[in-house]
Amino acid sequence: MNFPENLKYTKDHEWVSIEGDIATVGVTDFAQSELGDIVFVEIETKGETLAHEATFGTVEAVKTVSDLFMPVSGEILEVNPVLESSPEAINTDPYNTGWMVKVKMSDASQVSDLLDVAAYKALIGH
Repeated sequence: MNFPENLKYTKDHEWVSIEGDIATVGVTDFAQSELGDIVFVEIETKGETLAHEATFGTVEAVKTVSDLFMPVSGEILEVNPVLESSPEAINTDPYNTGWMVKVKMSDASQVSDLLDVAAYKALIGH
């Protein structure tokens, strides 16, 4: 399983890449493997400002539907257009093609509450 060292992680299995005040968010390789084949992604929160841990969308796999949670507070600037026609990109490339949203953070200090790769691996028992 792949866990890039340059990312931050949440206990809810989202990954976060920080560039300035923009956070790119997706689900981890571990999460996609647990979900199985992803068939649909619903994110209808573009333009909304959401609080930390608020639900920003859902991901549907063959056997289950899971909520997606905001790792940091902020405004959802962009939703990955690839996921509308190719939700399986999350399974094949969760950290690149399969990213979900870009968020303009309203409180960058929340990044310090996210997990580093070692803490995330410990959380999932890797």
